[in-house]
Amino acid sequence: MELDEAAWEREGLLDDVAPERRAGRVALLGRLAADGYRLDELRAAVHDGTLTALPTLLRLGGPARHSAREAAAGSGLDLGFVLEVRRANGVAVTDPDAPALSEADLVVGALTRAATEAGVTREQVLATARVMGHALRQLADQFSDIIFELSYEPGLDEAVLAERFAAQVGAFQPLIDELLASGLRVHFRDAVRDAAIAAAEQTTRGGLQGSREVAVAFADLVGFTRLGEELSPAELERVASRLADLATSVTAPPVRFVKTIGDAVMLVSPEPGPLVETMLALAGLADSEGNGFPQLRIGIASGRAMTRGGDWYGRPVNLASRLSSIARGGSVLTTDAVRDAVPDQFRWSQAGLRRIRGVQGTVPVHRARPLDYIPAADAAAS
Repeated sequence: MELDEAAWEREGLLDDVAPERRAGRVALLGRLAADGYRLDELRAAVHDGTLTALPTLLRLGGPARHSAREAAAGSGLDLGFVLEVRRANGVAVTDPDAPALSEADLVVGALTRAATEAGVTREQVLATARVMGHALRQLADQFSDIIFELSYEPGLDEAVLAERFAAQVGAFQPLIDELLASGLRVHFRDAVRDAAIAAAEQTTRGGLQGSREVAVAFADLVGFTRLGEELSPAELERVASRLADLATSVTAPPVRFVKTIGDAVMLVSPEPGPLVETMLALAGLADSEGNGFPQLRIGIASGRAMTRGGDWYGRPVNLASRLSSIARGGSVLTTDAVRDAVPDQFRWSQAGLRRIRGVQGTVPVHRARPLDYIPAADAAAS
């Protein structure tokens, strides 16, 4: 397909371009046509503003020209299962006959078929798709931000910007692929160790299948909702990201950083002591950030819980979250079980009997402080 500027204009593909930028648009359209993009695909990309992404998409599986029905037939999978997997992965297809899948999607279908033939169940495939969809989308967004920052400059015409996007992705993709594979291997080693520990506990102690003793902590930012009314979205995101940075900076085995949840972070440990120490350090770091950074309120509980897909479920998870919601800024609240596990490692004070939403009766709550903590009254007297 060879079209000159007049032909592109007749097709309506130059209507939204300022005169001084037409040359860049024409050059980009010509390149894309030479690379095999169809006129309808170019028209759709101009309409939705993704024209400069098309050269990069060629490196990432090509244009979407396959339907879910075709992908199912090609992989030998049931169409309903293919649609379920895509929904779980966060890339749902609403029309199974629409050309919504690329060559990369077909590869995923073939790998899914191989997994099922190796004995992975339908439920396991869907659970894995959910976790991967969430985690990989976050990674993809992060890498995309980097590519944008390295490529974009005000005033670039579309042909140059599209070339920069494609060149950066081409340079980074091998590195990203290796980084993901190596990073997964590192975390998989720890996960296999956890599975072995859980199996040993199940054998020797019994209890809920797949559950284990664990201490859980939540820390959230005081007044984050109010901050949302005062700060721009970008500034608000920086505050939440800073909390995650602080949490990971103080986290060391056996404590593990699990996830961020908006304005909160979740950490776990097989032992309460290291987790209490970590959360006290985190509270101190947040306080040292200064007046522009909110204080943290922290809750810690322990008991039997189970992990699935990188997350944790069970009573201590719910209880730790509830305790963080009632804690005062800068304080660490725990349950009896946490305090009784490490009575001499920290300075403890009673925080009363509390009614916790979703928990029957009242819960004795204790406040943890470092051993060298000096109450305000004693500090004033000295």
